[in-house]
Amino acid sequence: MPDTAFIDSIDLIYQDAHLLVLNKPAGLLCVPGRGEDKQDCLSARAMRRWPDALIVHRLDMATSGLVLMARGAAMQRALSDAFAERRVHKRYQAIVDGVLPVKDEWSVIDAPLMADWPRRPLQKVDAAGKPSITRWRSLQSWSPGEESAAATHVLLEPLTGRSHQLRVHLLSIGHPILGDALYGGEEIQARAPRLLLHANELGFVHPATQQTLRFESPPDFALLLSRP
Repeated sequence: MPDTAFIDSIDLIYQDAHLLVLNKPAGLLCVPGRGEDKQDCLSARAMRRWPDALIVHRLDMATSGLVLMARGAAMQRALSDAFAERRVHKRYQAIVDGVLPVKDEWSVIDAPLMADWPRRPLQKVDAAGKPSITRWRSLQSWSPGEESAAATHVLLEPLTGRSHQLRVHLLSIGHPILGDALYGGEEIQARAPRLLLHANELGFVHPATQQTLRFESPPDFALLLSRP
């Protein structure tokens, strides 16, 4: 029998009569997948507690962090419009392979993305793809004497919302995210027990109250940042 206490567990950050902000763990789907083994997901857990909870956006299964859900169809439409019109502030943190210069200003990756059809669900950079833009800034880097152990902690802002955008964009500049089982080689996968990508900030104007809301969630891989 499944552990129902585990299946029903939810890290609730915020709730009101209109919306929810949840902290999704790595390894949990946002919505159900195909097959009996993929029915446990964040939306199903939320609906057991809040029957009117509806998904607005998604994080990859391997990505942890903040997820916004609507309570009711009208709020779902309003929040979906806010995402589509880029009125939702999103930031992520990641630890990537190699050393990137630490500086105060943001850099930009402007690389169109499209599905890599022979290797679905993978995505790839392609001139014929959809416009895709990511801002990034290094927070800390370390190189403990071995090139294979060098890494950088980065802050990320996706200005578009393509599938796997952050993972593919960082790979495209030669710095894949540690623990990435889709886009990283064996060495990259072996350097972390999970994908080190976390949605740590969400900000938006509440459609019902017009209040400006901002939420933060520190990544659970923060201990790795203390490496020499």
